[in-house]
Amino acid sequence: MSVALFTLGGTISMAGAAEGGGASGVVSRLTGGDLTAAVPGLADLGVPLDVRDVQAVPSSNLTFPQMLDLVEAASRAVADGAVGVVVTQGTDTLEETAFLVDLIWRHPEPFVLTGAMRNPTLAGPDGPANLLAAAQIAASPPARGLGALVAFNDEIHAARWVRKTHSTSTATFASPNLGPIGQVIEGQVRILVRPPRPEPLPNRNGTALLGGTALLDATALLDVARVGLYTVVLDDDGVLLDGLDRTHQGLVVAGFGVGHVPSALAPVLGSLADRIPVVLTSRTGAGSVLRKTYSAVGSESDLQRRGLINGGLLDPYKARILLRLLLAAGADRDDIAAAFARHG
Repeated sequence: MSVALFTLGGTISMAGAAEGGGASGVVSRLTGGDLTAAVPGLADLGVPLDVRDVQAVPSSNLTFPQMLDLVEAASRAVADGAVGVVVTQGTDTLEETAFLVDLIWRHPEPFVLTGAMRNPTLAGPDGPANLLAAAQIAASPPARGLGALVAFNDEIHAARWVRKTHSTSTATFASPNLGPIGQVIEGQVRILVRPPRPEPLPNRNGTALLGGTALLDATALLDVARVGLYTVVLDDDGVLLDGLDRTHQGLVVAGFGVGHVPSALAPVLGSLADRIPVVLTSRTGAGSVLRKTYSAVGSESDLQRRGLINGGLLDPYKARILLRLLLAAGADRDDIAAAFARHG
């Protein structure tokens, strides 16, 4: 038995300036072995860490295929006896990669993602504490069955709800709609609430998904499932949406408040929804898109009548990930609406 640790770079592994050219700033240099050597308390975990250095890249460079490959490698580690999985990565896209993993992670073993906001060259780096907490969660029986989790600042967040809410704070990760589902207290993992988790989508080698289709090979994902994200702004004329259906297979709209857009934008979005799936979300960062409270042109009721799919409680970034996976699987509009009803 072991906890499988996969390292993907990011602030947690940065130390030393870039070489040449007089550039300042830190770059990824620390291996998984370097990281674990800097963490007191790992020896008390009860199971060894199986350290696997995958790559060292900023999380802004991570891709869907890379994360799908990582999930497959983690699945193999579980099949070989790992009791849980930890992934270290940069925080820029952690809320998105965590949700992508959660959508296809079918094992009861915990899959815990973590990172750092302060790199090891600074006073008070938070990486060692976050890594220790993540390993403790991954090895904890109470964390089983919760899917992908984010461990940060001794808090445990469910992937579906977690957001990065501050550009520099070590308490950046929060779950505005729910709060943390647990904490690590004196080394003990305390799960305080177990939110319902929709049935995961199958991975690309998995069973049937929605109408008998299955996720495509990751290398094909980028070509067949390009999804745009459009944030509605004051006095929006929608010009940026012209021709989007010729370059993209789906669109997520981040509307005002409970799912509203300027009235002039409503027919533009409705026309797009006739040709590609368009999902309606809120740009606010918390709360749900409504379904039937307002009825003016550009309201949530009006947009749904025009064919937009209600994204529910999913924020725009997570809605984009779900829509892209569904499109890659060949899901039709009814399948996509049903999936958002479950996951949103």
